[in-house]
Amino acid sequence: MLSDGFHDVPHGKIATIVTDLEMHAPQLRGATRPEGLAFIRLDPDVPTYRDLFKRVGQDWLWFGRTLLSDKALDTILRDPDVHIYALERDGQAEALLELDFRVEGECELTYFGLTSTLIGAGAGAYLMDRAIALAFEGGAKRFHLHTCTLDSPQALGFYRRSGFKPTRQRVEIADDPRIAHEYDRTLGPHIPIFDP
Repeated sequence: MLSDGFHDVPHGKIATIVTDLEMHAPQLRGATRPEGLAFIRLDPDVPTYRDLFKRVGQDWLWFGRTLLSDKALDTILRDPDVHIYALERDGQAEALLELDFRVEGECELTYFGLTSTLIGAGAGAYLMDRAIALAFEGGAKRFHLHTCTLDSPQALGFYRRSGFKPTRQRVEIADDPRIAHEYDRTLGPHIPIFDP
């Protein structure tokens, strides 16, 4: 347990506040699919998944999947209880929705995001309605996710408006991927870099 007050974050690391959220019954907005987009289920190979993951998450310093070996990531992608979807525009995937049903009676919204080309177009509300419907149609009694302060400042509010209720917060300390994993140092400009 952290004591009250300030705690130094070591140089070369990043600190984030992680908020866990969940829902136990579907709450749909009734959002319509924006014109020109197709909702599809993906069966991606590792390079295709890595490309989409990077295009959706790099501005927010998503690094969880990039640290996995190709073999470990392929094992997740091939698991029949991991479902991956996208919104496509002109044959190009521009949004990532990853649902994990590997725990019986639960579904985790593992990854959810849009490329910058879809932000502000109503695609997020539509994709979330699809996520909620699929989670509960798949037998989930609990649909849960976590977001953090590395994400878009709008993310937590968006999840709450979508019907998720916060259940806890945690502090996560991790290697800054711009230092430890050779991410472009211009990414995540909202998070300062402190070289070791």
